[in-house]
Amino acid sequence: MIVVSSTQIMEKVLFGFAKQWIAGNTIDDALSAARLSYKNGMGVIINRLGEYHTSKQVIEKTIDEYRIIMSSFKKWKVDGGISVKPTQIGLSRSMKECLQNFEILIKSAISSQTFVWIDMESSDHTDDTIEIYQNLFSRYERLGMALQANLMRTENDLVDLITMGAKIRLVKGAYRENSKIAYKSKDKTDQNYQKLMELLFKKANEFGIATHDSAMIENAIKLSKKYEKKFEFQMLRGIRDELKPKLIKMGFSISEYVPYGTNWLPYSIRRLKERKRNILLLGSSFIQSHRHI
Repeated sequence: MIVVSSTQIMEKVLFGFAKQWIAGNTIDDALSAARLSYKNGMGVIINRLGEYHTSKQVIEKTIDEYRIIMSSFKKWKVDGGISVKPTQIGLSRSMKECLQNFEILIKSAISSQTFVWIDMESSDHTDDTIEIYQNLFSRYERLGMALQANLMRTENDLVDLITMGAKIRLVKGAYRENSKIAYKSKDKTDQNYQKLMELLFKKANEFGIATHDSAMIENAIKLSKKYEKKFEFQMLRGIRDELKPKLIKMGFSISEYVPYGTNWLPYSIRRLKERKRNILLLGSSFIQSHRHI
């Protein structure tokens, strides 16, 4: 008799949700999903799942895969970029090694004319991530970084980064943080997101509004009528699929965030914990995508 543990059952249930937004395990899975996004009128941001790597072999494999993805965009007829977590490529070993590895990726990005996003991780790494961005942005302009609206420090960070012409992806934040440094309620995080978004429309030049929240999207649309800025909506693959074509028809640019890889479980749990509403959005997208099957 085969005994199935509650953990295995939970993983199976979570995978049912996760496969809605995770492209698969391989580079080809990611590029296939990216090609579909592009066919549907969207750009793509590909992220290889995994973080806090300390093994040199794993770090090198991660760098190699990102380089293959960037060099494959043209062949796969995809307009896209990559999104990299600093702890994926050496920050857990040393700042020096992480910067050297980003330099390798930047050189590949230059030759393939690819945009590179630096993902923001937990608040332990905020200062280091901003330092990495400032170092690299002085030499490579097709580079952006994520900032999290749930952190109280973000307004000051955003003002400083806008001054240097930084390209920002504004997210709500998915990491569990201390109440001394982060807003814990949805209302306060939303209020700060709105405040930061207005700052982007008033002061920044290129940015990404990364949200699935209808209220935030509507506010961004209103702000775009008042301030003519180059920006795009960024949404996870498989979420708000009913809304994306409508925004494209209205003339807005959209990029789908396409994660891939075997390390899907911690990422998926974090996504669902980030906002309970994500579960409802996933359920809605899942039902709509299977309605005619």
